Amino acid sequence: MEDKLEESQACDKTQPESSDVSNQECVDTEKKAYHFDIHKKTFSQYNVLLTSIKLKYSRTIHRSIKPYRCDICDKTFSQSSTLTNHRRIHTDEKPYHCKVCGRRFTQYGHLSRHKYIHSGEKPHRCEICGKSFSQIDSLTRHKLIHTGEKPYQCGICGKTFSRSSYLNVHKSVHTNEKPHRCDVCGKAFSGRSTLTNHKRIHTGEKPYHCDICGKTFSGYNSLTSHVQGHTGNKPYHCDICGKTFSSSSRLTNHIRIHTGEKPYHCNTCGKTFSQNSHLTQHVRVHTGEKPHHCDICGKTFTQRGHLTIHIRGHTGERPYSCDICGKAYADNQSLTRHKPVHTGEHPHRCDVCGKAFTQSTHLKIHLRGHTGERPFSCDICGKTFSDNQHLTRHKPVHTGEKPYGCDICDKTFSIKRSLTNHKQKVHAKQTIKQEK
Repeated sequence: MEDKLEESQACDKTQPESSDVSNQECVDTEKKAYHFDIHKKTFSQYNVLLTSIKLKYSRTIHRSIKPYRCDICDKTFSQSSTLTNHRRIHTDEKPYHCKVCGRRFTQYGHLSRHKYIHSGEKPHRCEICGKSFSQIDSLTRHKLIHTGEKPYQCGICGKTFSRSSYLNVHKSVHTNEKPHRCDVCGKAFSGRSTLTNHKRIHTGEKPYHCDICGKTFSGYNSLTSHVQGHTGNKPYHCDICGKTFSSSSRLTNHIRIHTGEKPYHCNTCGKTFSQNSHLTQHVRVHTGEKPHHCDICGKTFTQRGHLTIHIRGHTGERPYSCDICGKAYADNQSLTRHKPVHTGEHPHRCDVCGKAFTQSTHLKIHLRGHTGERPFSCDICGKTFSDNQHLTRHKPVHTGEKPYGCDICDKTFSIKRSLTNHKQKVHAKQTIKQEK
């Protein structure tokens, strides 16, 4: 029988529409099952099998041809459906919505994956460690933990990644491209998922919750790291020092301590950072942005963590306690600073004069005494300081604010040191006279 020829729309080549599929088909007359070995699928009808072969062949031949162009950003695509999904980035159209929580999505596949959050179903299981996932692509990414494979490489610096999405976000480090902009505050981001997480700062949305303690989070990665705090699972291992971590991102950040790598740089002052979050926090020094707001007193902060610790000042919560003396603190850093009181440890030593400190920040400020560096300046009079605390104590000189009050005579002072001197000189003398 003479083969029919079907002309491809992508080029002038023709493809055979023959009933002979060579070694790629196996027919079971009773079950009517047709097997296609290339992508391991079984079909009940022969014409469906043939169509699948032709489609697979056509996509393989024409995957480099991208005839569909976005009229907004000029990006090109090989399929019209991919262009349709892409355009929703510009229009913010989200036609698919969850009937349980009302959340909307640009693609039906995203909605399907989201539904597993409500059902709790995790049908995809890792045969190595037994961990289960709601999505097959999540399982595929998870397996790379066991193999250590990082198949996606940056063509500029050679850095490799386990996910293509990580590579795409990384590329913006070289190009500084930030195509995703927040319509509330105007801030731009290199990745769409980063924008999505950022928007939750404005909305206060925390859709991810811990099944163990009930705590909620704005990002899935934050939830994952938190849960591993309950389980104690730390599958990511540093080959240099042996330290283990609950997430690959924390391991990556840790390794930069050994390598000294600081890939994130500030476009304003040129300062470099090992983590993108540190750069984000630093940029707010230049912009003055304080997006995190206390609902009790109205005070604003550059970092969410600072707001959390501040709120504990109102509530009196002190969740971190010393296992030696029982003293409790509002944040873990304060507890860490306290512990050397018991151990006498001073691990941070100055290479210039040999003085040792319990905290790295104290050493950093001390070194500025040798170098003369004073990076914190008053925007009113221009006076400079070696650390931010001194600048904060200086500012009330201009504002007239006197936040430090004497509990004996009700006199107020603009700086804490003046209050201390007042008590020593005035009230200490009064006490001595009364004793005489």
